[in-house]
Amino acid sequence: MILLLAATGFIALAIVVVVLAVGLGANSTTGVARSLELLEHKATTREVARNELGVQERLLVPMLDRLRGLADRISPAGTGGRIVRNLDRAGNPQMWTVERVMGAKGLGLILGVVVVVALLGPTFQGLLFALVAGVVGFFLPDLLVYNAGLKRQQDMRKGLADALDMLTVCVEAGQGFDAAILQVARTVTGPIAGEFARVLSEMQIGKSRGEAFSSLGERTTAPELKNFVSTLVQADRLGLPIAAVLREQTKEMRVVRRQRAEEQAQKVTVKILFPLLLCIFPALFIVIIGPGAIQIMDAFSNL
Repeated sequence: MILLLAATGFIALAIVVVVLAVGLGANSTTGVARSLELLEHKATTREVARNELGVQERLLVPMLDRLRGLADRISPAGTGGRIVRNLDRAGNPQMWTVERVMGAKGLGLILGVVVVVALLGPTFQGLLFALVAGVVGFFLPDLLVYNAGLKRQQDMRKGLADALDMLTVCVEAGQGFDAAILQVARTVTGPIAGEFARVLSEMQIGKSRGEAFSSLGERTTAPELKNFVSTLVQADRLGLPIAAVLREQTKEMRVVRRQRAEEQAQKVTVKILFPLLLCIFPALFIVIIGPGAIQIMDAFSNL
């Protein structure tokens, strides 16, 4: 009787094991399909042993992830979108992404607080300066990205006139507008060439001409480029001839370029005032009045 019960239990257990094996393996692939899945599978850092990862994956990436989480928690809503716009205006540098900027913000906050507390000690004054240093370190990456964007926008304003001249000449010579944009992207130097190349790439992947140039207007803060983009979009919507529009825009750009040069020349007299007052005038006073002051002091000391 005992042997019969044991045999019945083993048979039931075997049936359960077979059913589970069939049920779990029903959705899994075998044969050639399984081999193709293994070839296409990319191992993640979690699937690789920790001691087989590089220093960057073991230390820097987790640390930056935690710092990015800290910066996300204390940043106001919309910070990611603002950083994306600033990176677009800065030309999307290769080593800078939104995640890295947020990680740098968190790192600047921690470094500012720790360094100042280590130097001044945990006193009230030290904590106050640590708070100020943390705020400065937190906003420093934003300032660097914004400054890079300003410099790039200035370079775009300088190269816009040459780009429009090249574009007008190519269109009036008989080239198509897309071919003229390609010629500008290849010939003109500076960030304006990269922007025209991006516009051409967006047009090639399916965007209309107006949408591609509207995206260019959103990525820039230069008034001249915004005016050119809006005029070109309106001409594309109304069906106006591009050559005539480009010719008028080129004339207007020459006028704007001359006016900007005159404006910069007028500002020189104001800007030179501060070096004169702080550097040149004190030296002149020392050279001119110094000997007389020494003689006066000698005269009064003899009395």
